[in-house]
Amino acid sequence: MTPAGSERPLRIGTRGSALALAQAQPVADRLGAELVVIESGGDRDRTTPLASLGGTGVFVNALREALIAGEVDALIHSYKDLPTAPADGLTIAAVPARGDARDVLAARDGLTLDALPAGSRVGTGSPRRRAQLLARRNDLDVVDIRGNVDTRLARVGGEDSDIDPGRRLDAVVLAAAGVERLGRGDAATDTMALASWPTAPAQGALAVEARTAGIPRALRTVEHQPSRLAAEAERAVLRRLEAGCAAPLGVHALLEDGLLFLSARVYALDGSASLTSSHAMYAADVRDPGEELAQRVAEELLGLGAADLAPLGGREVTE
Repeated sequence: MTPAGSERPLRIGTRGSALALAQAQPVADRLGAELVVIESGGDRDRTTPLASLGGTGVFVNALREALIAGEVDALIHSYKDLPTAPADGLTIAAVPARGDARDVLAARDGLTLDALPAGSRVGTGSPRRRAQLLARRNDLDVVDIRGNVDTRLARVGGEDSDIDPGRRLDAVVLAAAGVERLGRGDAATDTMALASWPTAPAQGALAVEARTAGIPRALRTVEHQPSRLAAEAERAVLRRLEAGCAAPLGVHALLEDGLLFLSARVYALDGSASLTSSHAMYAADVRDPGEELAQRVAEELLGLGAADLAPLGGREVTE
């Protein structure tokens, strides 16, 4: 309880999933804030494919409505879930230190991706991960799945498991940061290198969003500028390519010794082909290095024919 006469604690809105709470709680603890759970349509519907529900933005709308209404003072999002278009009256007030940006495989019997037998059933709800799996192993049966981390992991098991054979998977692909935040890191049997397996823009990063008018000063204490710079550069590629959640796009940025490196790869939906562009510059050389690099990367990819390879800019590409 807040003592009489003192300021009330910040109210931080978040989704109510185990992962959302696990990633929001450490930030709230640093701020001495109270977490407020807000349910979205995507949380209520666990069966419809995410792309059919409207993409990752389906998780954002209910939270933003609560923020605009003044029910909370700020929100904590998985940064990769946010639409790239800015929301009127709202600002990303802080980006905390980023978690692991890589993907991991969680497979039965401790198998790696290369060791999975031909025909193995591998689950993912991501068109990018599907394309990457097929690019590496076109002999796999990639299965579209929804659900939280624990639900997905529960479907992995060998023939001697008690899982319904129709739902049984040999492996699933998940974000390393999410698995680690939930204390399930021991389930990972293989880790994908970012150089060969780039992930979703801003994967592993969090975004603290607040009303532009009256940003709580305390939010500055959780800002990590290198993480913001990398995440925003990756998201700028997504925006410039007009790539939604159905586009198989992997991006990775890294700031090291003042040098910002940005690489993006666009895949054919069936994994049969891909295009890559990589550029780097010293962050201090221009006012907005992330945007500058994203422009170079996006223009090169489009010049190479990325819009003919994958669904970009509203265009549909047939597999």
